[in-house]
Order: sequence, then structure tokens, then C-alpha cells
Amino acid sequence: MAALTLQTLRPRLSFSSLKPLHPYLPRLSEALALYKIHLAPRFSLLRLCHSSSAAVTTASEDSPPPSPLVNASETSVIDVNPPRGTRDFLPDDMRLRNWLFENFREVSRMLAFEEVDFPVLESEALFIRKAGEEITEQLYSFEDKGGRRVALRPELTPSLARLVIQQGKSISLPLKWFAIGQCWRYERMTRGRRREHYQWNMDIIGTSRVRVLQAVLQSYSVPEKLFSKVCIIIDKIGKIPTEEIEKELMLVGLSLEAVKGLLQVLSLKSLSKLEEVLGAEGEAVSDLKKLFSLAEDYGYSQWIVFDASVVRGLAYYTGIVFEAFDREGKLRAICGGGRYDRLLSVFGGEDIPACGFGFGDAVIVELLKEKGLVPDLTRKVDDIVFPLDMELEGPASKVASSLRQQGRSVDLVEDKRLKWVFKHAERINASRLILVGSSEWQRGMVRVKNLATREEYEIKVDELE
Repeated sequence: MAALTLQTLRPRLSFSSLKPLHPYLPRLSEALALYKIHLAPRFSLLRLCHSSSAAVTTASEDSPPPSPLVNASETSVIDVNPPRGTRDFLPDDMRLRNWLFENFREVSRMLAFEEVDFPVLESEALFIRKAGEEITEQLYSFEDKGGRRVALRPELTPSLARLVIQQGKSISLPLKWFAIGQCWRYERMTRGRRREHYQWNMDIIGTSRVRVLQAVLQSYSVPEKLFSKVCIIIDKIGKIPTEEIEKELMLVGLSLEAVKGLLQVLSLKSLSKLEEVLGAEGEAVSDLKKLFSLAEDYGYSQWIVFDASVVRGLAYYTGIVFEAFDREGKLRAICGGGRYDRLLSVFGGEDIPACGFGFGDAVIVELLKEKGLVPDLTRKVDDIVFPLDMELEGPASKVASSLRQQGRSVDLVEDKRLKWVFKHAERINASRLILVGSSEWQRGMVRVKNLATREEYEIKVDELE
């Protein structure tokens, strides 16, 4: 085995943190030497803890003394809260998150989607598309040490597009891919909206159609180059006064007639009314009719309503878009998505028709909690193994290892009183307590207590399962 060197750890250690180890340092140095691990010349545990201790270091007496590990004048109390808008996940929170993600994955599996993932850190250029687009202004972006502009991903779809382009002709269309990833946006926080969140994306790459907003703009002879700018402004409906919407639309080049007509169409809540405005032969109306027909066949038509004002704030959408809300309308959108047939060409690839959606974790968790629909996710452990004597820690470890190999979750508890063990078993909802005692072990037995029924019995170790 090649010798390893522990480099100087000045930023991490202080004299006070090493002092309690002093009685054990001779044995530690022997263990390190056994495995050919040597301490670097500037890092001697014994010398730090006691000036008269024998040195472990191989440095000469002429070596300069190590510099102080901690400058007391520079120490300060650290804020133990996570950065504003972010979260810690304690065990209870992780159980809820894992349960939610398992449901995401199960739905994706049932619909024959395959899972993919991407780096959290991407090139900034991947997300800089249109000036004024909200997501562009919310990037966590910076220059790395190589001088490259990078950003924490604010969404997953551009990363998916990049991956599809990267794979090129090697992939067979249509693709059905899903991902569950952490996203970052520096935005104003409200209920269900944070600066980091997890998002479930499902995307189908390889099928086509058109967007209502495009058809309306065409009817007023508005050039296609203004489409993305209009989308960004229309997405502000409900967030700023209508008068401001009208001003912004006219500033980008729409006539007053086009603005009035557009806002009138966007207020429609009936597909038949839209048909009166655009005509029955329009491709957008035809697409919507087909969508509602398919919804009827799939059995979820009662869950959808037509709303012409839903445009989504991401300018790359080109067809039907949608958002999902709680029925009472108290929370922000649970999920949203639509068709994006021209996103790949933005990054230099060939346009491939595509559609998909993003489904955040924050809003759905708020809603599930409010409706009392979160299941019981308390911690559950199959077995607690407890040696009644210190000399039986080895045998208890063997019992625990055997049970784990059989797929059971096992908590091996040592150096505690039996009263504490029973309370611990109640806290973690353990099913059984397995006691390893001297007399039982000599007979090849252990004592088992069923914590639900309070039944207690002895069993041979090799029959324990």
C-alpha cells in the first residue's frame, strides 16, 4: 500500500478541539503507522496537545513551529439558519420529500417515461434568451475561476434541450423523459414560492401543433418577431394594472386596436367564444378542440377549463400552454407547461416538436397539508438489537448484521439502560426488541419482545428472521 500523507488542517482544527483526544493519541499514532499513514511535518497531534509528548511527525527539530490554528480575534458567531429562501430537510421533512418523489416516479413509470438528470450548475447562456423575461432576471449566476459565466439552473427544460442536442442522431424519437431536480431563482417569496425548490419535469420530444396567442396576433397583422415580447407582457396580467399592460404592449409595437382585441380575447373563458373570434377553421381552435376531445377520452375533462389568458412567462412556448391550480384558487400554480417546438434551435440544434411541464414540490406540499392528505410518515424501524452486557456487543453486532442481510431495518443500541431502550423503541416505532443476554447466548438463543403485542419469547439465533 502506498504511503498517504495527511496535509495541514489548520482551517479545521483548534487546540481546544484536540485536547480531549490526548489520552488516545499514542494509540492513534500507532494505528496510523500500521496503515502507512504519516502526518505531514507541520501537523503533529501530540505536539499540539502537550509539549512534552513524543512527536509523531517526521519533521526535523529545525522545522519552523506551526502557525496558530485559530486567531481568536477573528472568530465570530455563525448564523445557523440556511440562506433566506432555502430549506434544511430534517428526517421528518426528508420522509415527506421522499414520499412525494416516489409518487412522481411511480406516475412517470406508469406512463413509460425514463428518468434523466443534469448538472445543477449550467452555462449562463443556456438561460439568457429574451431581455425582460422574468427568469433571466432571477438567475443565481456568477463567473467561475476559469472566467466562464455559469448559473444555478432556474428550471430543467433548457438542460433537457441541451442533452437532446448532445445526443444527436443516436436517440430514437419520440423521447419520453422525466427528471426531478433542484432549481434556483432569486425572486420575491410568497406562500409556496421559495428561492430554491425541487421540480418534477415530464417531457415528450417528437410531436407537433400551434398556440392561440399566435393566431390572435396574426389576425391583427402583428409580426411574429414580437411574439416572445408579447408573451412576457401578457404573463403580467393579474400582477400589474390593465392600464400598465396596455402601455407596455403599445411600447413594443402593437396598435391600440390590436391591444384592445388581444385583451378581449384573453378574457374569454369559453372555447365557443374563441371560435367566434378566430373562426372554426383556424389551426389554434382546431388544436384546442382536439385537446378537449382527448381529455374526454382519457377521463379527465372535468378537471380542465379553457382560459385564454394563460400564456406562461417563458418565451420559448409555441403551442397550447396550461397551468394547474387548487380548486379554491388560494395558492399559486401547482404546475405549468406547454408546447415548445423551437427551443432546440435557440441552442444551435434542429427544431424538434416537444411538450412538457414542470411540477414544483413547494405548492403541492402546502396543499396536501392543508387538505390533510399527507399520509402517516413517522419513522419506523423493524428491530432494535440490544446487548445486556458490554461483553456481548460482538454477538449483538452479528445478530444485527444477519437481520440486515435479510432486508430488515435494524438499530443496534449499545451502552444504554434498558429503560432508555424501551423509550427509544417507542420513539422510532420499532416492531421488535431483540435482547442479547449471556445465558441465552451460551445456548445459542436470543430473547425477542414483540412491541405491539407485548409477547416475549426465546428463539435460536439461526432461526431469527
